[in-house]
Amino acid sequence: MTHARSDSTRRPLAVFDLDGTLADTGHRQHFLERRPRDWAGFFAAAPQDPPLERGVALALESAEECEVVYLTGRPERCRADTLAWLADQGLPDGKLWMRGDQDRRPARTTKLEVLRRIARGRTVRMLVDDDELVCEEARRAGFAVVRADWAAPSEELKDAQERTGRT
Repeated sequence: MTHARSDSTRRPLAVFDLDGTLADTGHRQHFLERRPRDWAGFFAAAPQDPPLERGVALALESAEECEVVYLTGRPERCRADTLAWLADQGLPDGKLWMRGDQDRRPARTTKLEVLRRIARGRTVRMLVDDDELVCEEARRAGFAVVRADWAAPSEELKDAQERTGRT
């Protein structure tokens, strides 16, 4: 007996970052500007992130042809808040890939590792991310990339993504 593959396994994946791509983190940047940085405060404020309309629209549009999944540098301990936020914004249901709570590697390393794992069994149509170094690494590895350039840039967030491996 053969088993037909479900539609969801045949559909390509659209992989979306959260912070700076779907979620506007501007209101919580002040937690990263102080020394030492207040990571607990930064992540505790995430449920109040306003959506970035261009990112949300692209995710909804992508869901017409793709299965949408989420790949974030947020730590695993933020899973419940993150899933609630995604649902509150009306974003498509999809698997949420998160950083381990103790993983401090740069976002370009952790995200590319997960992208390669995802791509072993599925076609990845595109990665949508605001981090230019993540985008460069993904392009170099052969992935189609959409650079999310619709949020106000934050040097503190960029440093957190790349140097301190926090988001």
